[in-house]
Amino acid sequence: MAKQVTEPLSTLRVLMFPFLAYGHISPFLNVAKKLADREFLIYLYSTPINLKYASKKIPEKYADSIQLVELHLPELPELPPHYHTTNDLPHHLHHTLQKALKMSKPNFSKILENLKPDLVIYDILQQWAERVANEHNIPAVKLLTSGATVFSYFTISLNKPEDVFPFPEIYLRKSEQVKMNETLKCAKEIEPDEGDRQADGNRQIMLMSTSRIIEDKYIDYCIDFLNLKVIPVGPPVQDSITDDADDMELIDWLGTKDENSTVFVSFGSEYFLSKEDMEEVAFGLELSNVNFIWVARFPKGEERNHEDALPKVMESIDFGVPIIAMPMHLEQPMNARLIVELGVAVEIVRDNNGKIHREEIAEILKCIITGETGENLRAKVRDISKNLKSVRGEEMDAAAQELIQLCRNSNKCK
Repeated sequence: MAKQVTEPLSTLRVLMFPFLAYGHISPFLNVAKKLADREFLIYLYSTPINLKYASKKIPEKYADSIQLVELHLPELPELPPHYHTTNDLPHHLHHTLQKALKMSKPNFSKILENLKPDLVIYDILQQWAERVANEHNIPAVKLLTSGATVFSYFTISLNKPEDVFPFPEIYLRKSEQVKMNETLKCAKEIEPDEGDRQADGNRQIMLMSTSRIIEDKYIDYCIDFLNLKVIPVGPPVQDSITDDADDMELIDWLGTKDENSTVFVSFGSEYFLSKEDMEEVAFGLELSNVNFIWVARFPKGEERNHEDALPKVMESIDFGVPIIAMPMHLEQPMNARLIVELGVAVEIVRDNNGKIHREEIAEILKCIITGETGENLRAKVRDISKNLKSVRGEEMDAAAQELIQLCRNSNKCK
């Protein structure tokens, strides 16, 4: 249970409820810090094993303004506490974890009754959280941890498959389409229906981990055609300052290399390359003859890198680094096409069988590091990075005001 602190009457108390995955918790923490900077009191609600991870990502200055609240899932014999997260969770237990999460509704209800937050911000994968919050007369809004491009593409594909997505720059190749069709067979409808509308009949508010600088037309599409009130909260860029000894060792090593001479290779915190893909990436790096840092990840039980580097597309933009896009997860093809459209990436294209090839990897790496392509990409990255930084505070200020107004309309704050 969260510790008790004394806060001014004007403080808005927000319970944030991410999905049980590091890739969802990190964007929620990103928004939590921004809200805490604006005098909000945050309760981050998740399982103990996820909170252990989250606690390492919360700087000391947020010790009072971001409090950790434990979510205890029902006891299931096949799902011990160390599996109350998608990280290292065996594939066959993902459905069981989802089931256990839904079974935790009574516990969630008790937490709301005890904490009495002014607002709930919940993950789009947990639609039921809004209904439980409303039973306590607490307003609730979604936070989408992906961007407008991915959300709009999948929403149209799921709910209006006969429609053509109006932006030809965003598409799926044959092998990607096969994977998406398999996913859509068991996917639940995520487009808001009448039950998800605000009680006053207004369009539902959706916080979205993006910025108009990078997804302006896709945000407008969500507003105009999906009937949502989209509020960008900025891309999920993590804090770059670290005192970790291993991180400092890498920074010192980078200091010995020429500017723009090193490639950072990572595919997310919960994706494991197949043996074949890993070999192609390794040989591609060797053939390219470039400096590189590779965050290699292996399934639990195998040798693995203990570092938790959770690279995001927009983190690379923020640091001024061009991107080599190689889609892995189902949502990544859209992200890859988006950043190619923005002019900050070159995509390594999989063939019709979904395979990558070392020769193409090497060729693209050399073009990025030493060729004119790389110079053009870096210039575009610097431009977008500058624009993102210029609106960062403004976008979050607007989001905070929307949340305050929502609570006022619900008589939850003065």
